[in-house]
Amino acid sequence: MITRIEGTLERIGEDRALLAVGAVGYEVSIPAADVQRLQERVGEVVVLHTLHYLESQGQGSSFWPRLIGFQTEADREFFELITSVKGIGVRRALRALTIPFPRVAEAIVRKDLGTLVALPEIGRKTAETMVLELRDKVERHAMRSGGAPAAAPTAAPRKRAPASKGGRSGSTASTSASAAQPTGAPTISASAVLDAVQVLVQLGENRLDARSLIDSALEREPEIASADALVAAALALKGVAR
Repeated sequence: MITRIEGTLERIGEDRALLAVGAVGYEVSIPAADVQRLQERVGEVVVLHTLHYLESQGQGSSFWPRLIGFQTEADREFFELITSVKGIGVRRALRALTIPFPRVAEAIVRKDLGTLVALPEIGRKTAETMVLELRDKVERHAMRSGGAPAAAPTAAPRKRAPASKGGRSGSTASTSASAAQPTGAPTISASAVLDAVQVLVQLGENRLDARSLIDSALEREPEIASADALVAAALALKGVAR
């Protein structure tokens, strides 16, 4: 089983990438949501987390080995959940997932059928089935679009540029990295957000309302760093004294 591949990204097509690994070129299918991001990295060394499967040809008379590549292990895991839904095969899922996976997970958790139906090849019945079968399974993936930032795509380490005279390069890099940090981004971990949601559920909130309260609390106070503080902030929003 091939689960990871690292190589130079030579070309991106409509639904696949070509990676050069030494003298061997690997054709890897990619989700529609990743096409544009990967196009910007052509010529770089990238790491893709892969699924290896057999694709039926000629109505099942023969099978071809295929690789599907994802930028993170979490994306690969989410894709496997999506393809566990009846009627959503591998090829259909690759075409349907045109927006970042955390946003799809968020739509499932929130029962946002409008967003799901807007995906290619996903009708209302399929969207309802996705919510029914996956809502309790994809919450931690949804957190990547709200409670905690998504993991950055894996890439091979690059060589460090030599320091300029006066030793200012380190200072410049530090300043640039600091400037790149998003303002108001939540600092709390995904596991702490899940804990806070669970506490609100135990206090009588349904899971959807609990998640909505948590999201609102994080929008108002992104510096919250613990589950207890997040629960307190969510209850305060609802006007409940702790």
